[in-house]
Amino acid sequence: MDTQRKNSLGPFIILTFIYFIVGFLTTVNGQFQGPLKIAFLSQVDELKNTLTTLISFFFFLGYLLNSSLGGKWINTHGYKKTLIRALAVMVAGLLMYSLSSWFVVNYGDVCLQIADDTIPYGYFIFLLGSYLMGTSAALLQVVINPYVAAYELPRTQPVQRMNIICAINSFGTTIAPFFVTGVIFAGVALESITAAQLMIPFLLIALCVVVTTLITSRLNLPDIQETRADGGEKLKRSIWSFRHLTLGVVAIFFYVGAEVAVGVNVNLHAMELIESGEGLSFFGRHHLILWGLDLGIPALLATLYWGGLMVGRLIFSLFNNISPRILLTVTTSIAAILTLIAIISDNLWVLVSVGLCHSVMWGCIFTLAIKGLKKYTSKASGIFMMGVFGGAVFPVLQGVLADTLGGWQWTWLIVVVCELIMLYYAQIGSRIKDEECL
Repeated sequence: MDTQRKNSLGPFIILTFIYFIVGFLTTVNGQFQGPLKIAFLSQVDELKNTLTTLISFFFFLGYLLNSSLGGKWINTHGYKKTLIRALAVMVAGLLMYSLSSWFVVNYGDVCLQIADDTIPYGYFIFLLGSYLMGTSAALLQVVINPYVAAYELPRTQPVQRMNIICAINSFGTTIAPFFVTGVIFAGVALESITAAQLMIPFLLIALCVVVTTLITSRLNLPDIQETRADGGEKLKRSIWSFRHLTLGVVAIFFYVGAEVAVGVNVNLHAMELIESGEGLSFFGRHHLILWGLDLGIPALLATLYWGGLMVGRLIFSLFNNISPRILLTVTTSIAAILTLIAIISDNLWVLVSVGLCHSVMWGCIFTLAIKGLKKYTSKASGIFMMGVFGGAVFPVLQGVLADTLGGWQWTWLIVVVCELIMLYYAQIGSRIKDEECL
């Protein structure tokens, strides 16, 4: 790689901003579960919770089914063209969101009847949009992750660059809930939300992504040939023959499962404690009032958790000489211990502190998984992103266990298991055997 390419910050800044959009819209998608439950599923009773959780399920389904497509596009068309295509898919998903709202407003009587439940067709259009958004997020990360890891900048290491972009991604996930409640719904009570309020905001976001796509298409984003096969070149080995990559996909499956489970289910555990009369306070306060709005302790827990991911990534991005294997070993060990303490004491404040540990695990696992793969790197990135589907599996599995056990307290053992599996990957699974070297 020449000196000019090494020293250019432009491509890194472009991809960092797009990574921010990915994090922002990923959380926006999840935050719409509650409003859509009111606006789209008001006539649904028996299947309301199931249909609501399908929104996130379809988002992560896009990762599972289409991540490998990103690797193929990179090998055929290069990084920049694949990036543009992924942004186009994102625009299509946002337009589906807006169309779903328009359809419910204008054709609300066109519904599907399942047992005693009446489901508007606009809901299914939103599911399609969620699937496209998940597909877009997967494709964008397939491009950005290997590019940032391989794109050399002076005095930086791959895991450090990964932590920088992940920190910006976390900033997007942190501010997204406030965007949904404060901008899109502008303080409207949840029970008063209507489908009509969704159309214009999604069109405006789509316009923003279109502008980003046009700007990106005109900017210089140099290709990194050493990380992909040339057009028409066939790779001799199966991508699954690399043990450290295969186990890396398993590790990221459990990582995303643990990350999302804590982020989305800690609220439900907090609500259970409050409803049981045990209470939950923050420095002696049971209510957090800001500008006349009751923000609620459960919301604060989630904010502290996702904020912890952002802060941790910012801190570790300052270290330019750190081993991803050692860092993953230390953080998974601490996270497992903290989670066990939280379970035994039933203390959710301790539980959300694992966000600081989770902050660097993604970058560590990805860096270890693609190490030494050279021309297999872009294809490996597509396979790697399939593991993100763990974010759809573990929160639901934990919910089933909570119903079975009659509470959330001991369901957090799932997170402990996830941490131990990642610890195994750090110590054993990530090591490259001689026969795997290229």
